[in-house]
Amino acid sequence: MRRCDTLRPFIVMDIVREAAGLPDAIHFEIGQPDLPPAPGVVRALQHFRGHVPYTESLGLYALREAIAKHYHDTYGLEIGPGRIALTQGSSGAFLLAYALTLDAGETIALSDPGYPCYRNLARLLDIEPLAIGVDAATDYQITPDMLQNHEIRALHIASPVNPTGSCYSSANLQALCRHCDERGITLISDELYHGLTYDAPAQSALAFSDDAIVISGFSKYFCLPGFRLGWIILPETVMRRAEIVLQNMQIAPATLSQEAALHAFDPEYLATVRETFRTRRDYLYEALTPLFDIPVKPDGAFYLWADISRYSDDSLTFARELLHQAHVAVTPGVDFGANRTRRFVRFAFTRELEHLQEGVRRIKRFLGKT
Repeated sequence: MRRCDTLRPFIVMDIVREAAGLPDAIHFEIGQPDLPPAPGVVRALQHFRGHVPYTESLGLYALREAIAKHYHDTYGLEIGPGRIALTQGSSGAFLLAYALTLDAGETIALSDPGYPCYRNLARLLDIEPLAIGVDAATDYQITPDMLQNHEIRALHIASPVNPTGSCYSSANLQALCRHCDERGITLISDELYHGLTYDAPAQSALAFSDDAIVISGFSKYFCLPGFRLGWIILPETVMRRAEIVLQNMQIAPATLSQEAALHAFDPEYLATVRETFRTRRDYLYEALTPLFDIPVKPDGAFYLWADISRYSDDSLTFARELLHQAHVAVTPGVDFGANRTRRFVRFAFTRELEHLQEGVRRIKRFLGKT
């Protein structure tokens, strides 16, 4: 069997395709912001003229400097641009991190439920994904205790978490960093949804370990999903190896995306992005809580993880019936793993408030709650 044949498809992409054929569909399935990027990004694209060359494989140095400044301004961290590489989306950064960290047959620990690309990319590289079951008891966070009886080479976490929106606490993040540093385990921290946190600022793993690998990008908070531009922060000791891998894997990230992203760091505009999603979160959490069991109120990102077990024990069937009967698209929980995921669906609040409100009205009718 070829390694690519071990990958599981994203069921949500089938739902996206079906929903696209319904002109009146309500979209809770899409995990991308609907807001435009900062005005400076739009102006830069409008005024761009001339030749579009490759950048160096690590990415445009001026953008790496801007990212380093972002970490200083946001987290008080001094991260030199020489530790930063630009990648083709955060997915490119995941592949790079795995290639630098693990050999074929070694094991990486991942949370279940969790973002499905992690386990699929691990399988593609013949790396063994180890599912660590998490639930509301730890706010859907992996803790050091959960790792005690496992031989792993790397731990990959996300904060905020997709699909639950939970953020890792500073205390737990520090404890995980200490646990990994003491045992020679590489901690990979996906911080793509940083900036979209609503009750307290998120903390970067780099605050607790210089050996942590941190991944982020421009798709979510910066509202540039189609630009396919991510970044990775690595220890200085592996930067040359990273550059060689990137020379072969991507040649260079898209030049236009990098040039435009130079103008994405607009604090005033980004504050409005965060407040828009906070308003949506507050509405949808209050509206859905009477209808479903919501185990955790999301701290960040733009997702709600809803327990549908009072209506169904099959999230895929529930999602398809909701789409076909009410024209409301949601993501079935089984996309995110095997840990009780048949009982859950994910709602994304990535459309305007009126769209969400209409979706709630249809769900109530579908469930017989009107």
